[in-house]
Amino acid sequence: MKDLISKIEAEFESFQKDANSQLESGNKAAGTRARKASLELTKLFKEFRKVSVEEGKK
Repeated sequence: MKDLISKIEAEFESFQKDANSQLESGNKAAGTRARKASLELTKLFKEFRKVSVEEGKK
């Protein structure tokens, strides 16, 4: 689970950097990267939910 949380944190940092770059300077490529990161975060959050529920049952 620690590995999953580390992945989420890294992906969120990447998302934040790219989203801010798009917002502040209008960088279209950064916007594309931010959208891609948001999709990956969605997958990671679903996995976290699954693992968290399993951990809660123990």
